[in-house]
Amino acid sequence: MGPATEHMDRVTDTFKALSNPIRIAIVRELSTGPRAVHQLVEALGVAQPRVSEHLAILRGVRLVAAVREGRTVTYHLVDEHVAHIVEDAVIHASEAP
Repeated sequence: MGPATEHMDRVTDTFKALSNPIRIAIVRELSTGPRAVHQLVEALGVAQPRVSEHLAILRGVRLVAAVREGRTVTYHLVDEHVAHIVEDAVIHASEAP
């Protein structure tokens, strides 16, 4: 398996991770700045265990990272490019006939 294949595998993993509306919403929320889990729960209206499950998937493909401050875990985007990809996709979908 060459470098090009590994690169394409990472691209594929990224798009698989983004293929869920809750994960897209999380990325959009984090595009405006770091958020604690409870802030994401409140903003998305999704139960905490589900938000945590989706954050784990996004962490698994290195799209988000976590920082623990006492009992609070704050998440942020690792790379702002993913926010642009998601926002472009949202705009594209809203313009589709």
